[in-house]
Amino acid sequence: MEQPASGAGAAEPAGEAAAEVLDRPLPEGVRRRVVALVADAFGGLTVTELPAQLRQYARFTPTRRAKFAGNAMAAALESDALFRQRIGERLRDGQPELAAALEAGAPPAAADPVDVAAAAYVLRPAGWVKLVAAAGEEVQRADAERADEEGRRELERLREELERARSHTRDETERLRAELDAARKEADALQRKLRSAANEVKRGEAALRRSRAETDTVRSEAAAQVSAAESETRRLKARLAEAEAAVEAGRRAAREGRSVEDMRLRLLLDTVLDAASGLRRELALPPSSMRPADGVDAVEPGRMSPKDIAARALSETDPALLDQLLALPQAHLIIDGYNVTKTGYPQLPLEKQRLRLLGGLSMLAAQTGAEVTCVFDGAELAAPVLLAPPRGVRVLFSKPGVTADELIRQLARAEPPGRPVVVVSTDREVADGVAKAGARPVASVLLLKRLSRV
Repeated sequence: MEQPASGAGAAEPAGEAAAEVLDRPLPEGVRRRVVALVADAFGGLTVTELPAQLRQYARFTPTRRAKFAGNAMAAALESDALFRQRIGERLRDGQPELAAALEAGAPPAAADPVDVAAAAYVLRPAGWVKLVAAAGEEVQRADAERADEEGRRELERLREELERARSHTRDETERLRAELDAARKEADALQRKLRSAANEVKRGEAALRRSRAETDTVRSEAAAQVSAAESETRRLKARLAEAEAAVEAGRRAAREGRSVEDMRLRLLLDTVLDAASGLRRELALPPSSMRPADGVDAVEPGRMSPKDIAARALSETDPALLDQLLALPQAHLIIDGYNVTKTGYPQLPLEKQRLRLLGGLSMLAAQTGAEVTCVFDGAELAAPVLLAPPRGVRVLFSKPGVTADELIRQLARAEPPGRPVVVVSTDREVADGVAKAGARPVASVLLLKRLSRV
């Protein structure tokens, strides 16, 4: 680190200057002048000669330094003796006469006390505290004299304004009195006109009341007639709307009944035709090759006996049973979705349960060609499901207040008698209900085993 310069007046006196301390803050005027001196001398120092907290202001102009780094410079000047010594050297170079006079103990009488106090604060000669205190008192005295002078000038100005206001008030009072007299005369004339107009108004009001009474009578009669006509119109419109609604309901019921019955009949016919065609293919009986002798009961070589047919019966838990049922013509497979998923993989979230089941059903529908409908309970949903059903699978959710079991029974009852309908559910109530509707119930385990082979 650079050592302090030696020489006359280069270092602070070791005795008196070191012991002198201000017992009060610097007067504001002296502090501003000290900051200005430091800001001007700041530029003559290198970055390494500056305290660490002031190096960021090295490239600022003196004015900006004084504005943004005033407090930091004042603190550094007070606490850093080496920095204060370097600023003092720049001050001696810039104002050698003032610096010499202060160090000699004889400050110039004609100099500004603030400049003397600021220089003394930086240089710290013997008796600098007294110079700073004297400068503060001088500044306070000057401020007091300036304030007195400004107060006297302000008082004179206020007196002149008061006199002008009084003169203006007298003129304005005279003018207002003249206007008041004129207004009183005009008011008397207006009162006479007002009394005449009031009499005219009273006569007009009397005529208006008579006219209003006649108008109200006519309006009340017209309103009564309009109300009666509107009531009759509303009654006729209501009867017409009821009639139209009844006609439309009858037409719609006729159309829906006819379309549903036609659909059920057509589906049943397709089922019978497909069953007959499948039976013909299974029995391999050519239509033209049938002979009366073929109807005689006997056992032919290579033909299956009843005992052999009984041996073909499958267990209720064999997945091949489901394949046989779905191989029937026009078979419709209805699945109790959550009953199957909670039987097979209950640990998964509901969304993943649905996706896993629907993926397996899509492949099953593609393999068998059967109509597949998967039913889920809508009460399990916290919000509407955004789901794209897979190809070949109809996905249904029960409405609020309707369980999935009820929806499955409705689907089974909607099918025409004779169509093969297979319902997958372990729920006994569901199985019994669909069995009464002519459907074939199977356990959920059977479907899970069949899907494991997909």
